[in-house]
Amino acid sequence: MLDVVYTYLESPIGPLLLAGDGVRLAKVGFPNGKGRVAPHDDWRRDDGQFVEARTQLAAYFAGELRDFDLELSPAGTPFQLAVWQALAGIPFGVTISYGELASRLGRPSASRAVGAANGANPIPIVVPCHRVIGASGALTGFGGGIDTKRWLLAHETGGHPDQLQGSLF
Repeated sequence: MLDVVYTYLESPIGPLLLAGDGVRLAKVGFPNGKGRVAPHDDWRRDDGQFVEARTQLAAYFAGELRDFDLELSPAGTPFQLAVWQALAGIPFGVTISYGELASRLGRPSASRAVGAANGANPIPIVVPCHRVIGASGALTGFGGGIDTKRWLLAHETGGHPDQLQGSLF
């Protein structure tokens, strides 16, 4: 990314880093876990940017928004981009397995590759990788940590995070 601008959004799961060109979102970074994103030295902080992204994310966390309508610019391979586009088609409050996502892409034997692409999603929450779970219903790895995944799923289903004990079944 050239001329990357970033800001932070306070959220119930901690401060989220938003980065991109100021309008198009290229990254959402969690405060913890493997999905933690720290600004690079050549990025420029500008808290006046990403107005629409901050507005929509705040509405999502307030329970007032189910579907994002934002300009995005994720960087990835053609396969990753296809997986991320498929993720965007998973409705609010619905979970599917990695195998189901692979089948939706016409690649039923590629669940591991789909899982790897899912894990590389640079724009979590907006591109809802948290809605993909293990075939057994297990809340498998997540860039923001399992507790964050549990919180997001409970938020979307109207449950309490403690009710999702690591499995949805």
